[in-house]
Amino acid sequence: MTPKWEHPRQELLPEQHGKMYPKILFARSVESEKMSLRQNKMNQHICYVGCDDDSLQLFESQYALPEGMCYNSYIVIGGQIAVIDSVDARKTEEWLNNLRVALQGKKPAFLVLHHIEPDHSGSVAAFLNQYPETTVVCTAKAQTMLAQFGCQPQHIQTVKENDILDLGGLTLRFMMAPMIHWPEVMMSYCAEAQTLFSADAFGKFGVYHADEDDWACEARRYYFNIVGKYGGPVSLVLKKVSTLPIQTICPLHGPVLEGEKMAEALRLYTIWSAYDVETKGVLVAHASIHGNTAHAAEELAQMLRERGVGKVAVTDLCRDDMAEAIEDAFRMNKMVVCASSYDNNVFPPMHQFLWKLQQKAYQHRTVGIVENGSWAPSAGREMKALLETMKEVTILEPIVTIRGALNDDSRAQLEALADAISAE
Repeated sequence: MTPKWEHPRQELLPEQHGKMYPKILFARSVESEKMSLRQNKMNQHICYVGCDDDSLQLFESQYALPEGMCYNSYIVIGGQIAVIDSVDARKTEEWLNNLRVALQGKKPAFLVLHHIEPDHSGSVAAFLNQYPETTVVCTAKAQTMLAQFGCQPQHIQTVKENDILDLGGLTLRFMMAPMIHWPEVMMSYCAEAQTLFSADAFGKFGVYHADEDDWACEARRYYFNIVGKYGGPVSLVLKKVSTLPIQTICPLHGPVLEGEKMAEALRLYTIWSAYDVETKGVLVAHASIHGNTAHAAEELAQMLRERGVGKVAVTDLCRDDMAEAIEDAFRMNKMVVCASSYDNNVFPPMHQFLWKLQQKAYQHRTVGIVENGSWAPSAGREMKALLETMKEVTILEPIVTIRGALNDDSRAQLEALADAISAE
């Protein structure tokens, strides 16, 4: 079935079957069926020219991509033409072809770079080889960083807060967005189209049409693992955005957001950036060597379900996606960490998990601890020390100690911990 916003010709998609379609058109210019151009005609002035990368398995060489990734780029057509952002070098040829089709022989006056991380600046040099007279528009910090990646445009214009680029009939007003999630980042707002170009904010994992009915799932995993440390800067930008009449958000990853999906994205970003609780419940995260700690974690999860604490999720840190575990830890208001002792410390998968939470500014949560150690339990001590470095994390008593397999004594400790979690 053809997705509702794809169409074989470059013309505005009508309303069909009584539903209002997004103001978006995707036209296909096919070199092969897998290498296609989606041209998003949001109105007669703004088009989408980004690329899918369905073969990419790891984002930033660490985050699993079961549904690939997309790199978004747009063109804004006033009296002059601005290309909005570049794409990863893996997709240079496809992107340049997308541009050639969309531009229809016209020359862009500007290349606006909101964020120059290589997945967005990797094709800038190739673009400038084809369009050498184009002026690159970016922040002063981005100009310095472009040179670090071996790109020194002949024509460059740096902008600052509230500067306006007049394209003739359309304008782009720039908003600085440092540390979302690099220091050179900015966003831009086209008042005439009520459109926000949001850089990496509001992005998600997956090709453009992945999880069309569930933006939040992969957007949440993306946010907390990539942007999550920078909740303060995100909150500041949300305050700026809240003053603007916005109908469309155009991020650098994931789908263009409009209507109810845009409203939901703004709602969730407000929660996430403040480190507030999205879902009442408990994440039980375990790192087990021979299975006894995993068994205890599952028993505890069942105890919690019986006590009605909300959603209960269990994750195996040795086997499950670590990025998804990070996502769930931030999503819920409580967590229990269960780990084996190892070399007078804690089993490495748990150490990695807690270290990542520390790096991503995990805070304002309640945590229980379960340790396992046959002769010299040490995991509880080490987990507690890591958690105590985090802001406003409440550690519940009792800290449960298991010596090998669960027995009546340690099971009673688990019951007491479940009571403390449900009462807190």
